[in-house]
Formats: sequence, C-alpha cells, structure tokens
Amino acid sequence: MNSSASPAANAAEAAHTVEVAGAGEAGRAAASGSADAGFPAGEDQPFPVRRVDTVSLKALAHPLRVQILEMLSRYGAQTACSLGELLNESSGSTSYHLRQLAKHDFVREVEGKGTARERWWERPRGAIQITSPELATSPATEEASRLVTREFEHSRQAVLADFMAHSSESLDAEWLHAALISTANARLTADQLARYTHALEAYGHRLLEDIRSEGEQEGARPVQIHLNAFPILGVPASAGGRGRTSRTVQPENAQPGSPERKVP
Repeated sequence: MNSSASPAANAAEAAHTVEVAGAGEAGRAAASGSADAGFPAGEDQPFPVRRVDTVSLKALAHPLRVQILEMLSRYGAQTACSLGELLNESSGSTSYHLRQLAKHDFVREVEGKGTARERWWERPRGAIQITSPELATSPATEEASRLVTREFEHSRQAVLADFMAHSSESLDAEWLHAALISTANARLTADQLARYTHALEAYGHRLLEDIRSEGEQEGARPVQIHLNAFPILGVPASAGGRGRTSRTVQPENAQPGSPERKVP
C-alpha cells in the first residue's frame, strides 16, 4: 500500500512508494519514502520495489487507474464488473483501464481463474516508487507524480475518515481496541528521520510477513496500515528553539473522533 498530497512529494529528493499485497491476501497500502526509496548501505530493502519510468508513470496517471490499483490492493483480485460496482463505474470503463494497466505491468490476470468473458485481475506483490529525483526533472512527469500521489492520498484520507466517523457503530469492541491512531512529534535531523523511517518500515514488513505466514485466519478482514513521517513545513519563528518531544495517542477506550491525549 500506498498516495501523498504532501508538499514534500513535489521535491526532487522525495520518494513515494505504495506497498501492496498479492492475490489472495488482504490488501494494504502503506506510504513510505527516502532519498531513493532504498535503505542505508549494507541494508537490504525488506520488500521488492518497482521504480516506475516516465512511460509507465504517465500510463498510471489517471484517477480511475489509481483507484483500480487501490481497490485491488485493498480487497484482492477482482473482475472488471466487481471493480465497476466498487467504483460506481461501468464494467466497460474498468475493463479498458485494466488492460492499459496490464500493458505496463501494474496488474496481471489471475492464472487459472475466470473465463474469457470474466477475467480476474490482481496486483503483483511489492511496492511502486512513484517519485524520484529523475522523474522530478521534467514538469510533465512531476505533474503525473502529483496526480498519482494525490489520488492515493485522497483514498487514504477517505478510508480513515470513514473509520473515525462510523467504526463505533460498525465494529465490535475487539476491533476498536485493536485499532490505533497515533501521532508523535520530535525534533530530528534528516539523517535521524531516515534511520527512524527505515527501521519502522523494515520491522513492519517483517512483522506482516510473519503474520501472513500463519495463513488466512477465520474472522480476518481487510486492514489498512498508514505510516507517515515528514518534516513540518511553515514552522513559526517562535518554534525555532529546541523543545520537548511529545507524543499524541488515541486512548484505547476512546470512541472514534474523541480528543487525543498528549503524552510527554
């Protein structure tokens, strides 16, 4: 999984990746970034990353194509008809855009499933790097990157807002207690931030792989995991000095939408 309207995504140094699950697994989209979407020298990337080129980026830069990728990431393999129902689009439209995505290897047919009239499509396992210093050198590709990251971010914001607004009436206590909305604030250098995000991303990937190795469990449902770590822009002069680090978390028993509490 995943999708950034963040101003940082427009900078040549910024990178954006969306990590997704393969067929038969609950989809996920997680945004992450580093100078080259890689890890420090000597560290292996914990999951495969596809770095899109100019041609494939332009092919992806269509709102409905990004939404199709999001649905496949979130819910697993789908047909053109089921995607049309999810996105309130005609099956003819989703079928056309699926074929265009397949030309650039963003989606693929599910082997051994479906018929000539009803084809099933899935996302290949791995992550997609949507921005890079190379792509940012061209106004056209930079705008295409903005469109794609904006669409992914809109989707992330919408699913989170839906959870915050309606989870208490839609989920039982077990799911509400398992979910987490957490915000941390700190003063870091770029190097410290890079070490922090790389460590979180690597650990999160390993943990998810361990969980996936347990196989599909009864009662499982699609879950989306977000990771954002970025420098705050427009910092006021009064905040220029060194200050305390604080952490804001949603209380375990709080209802969605209730105030967060700040922990020193």
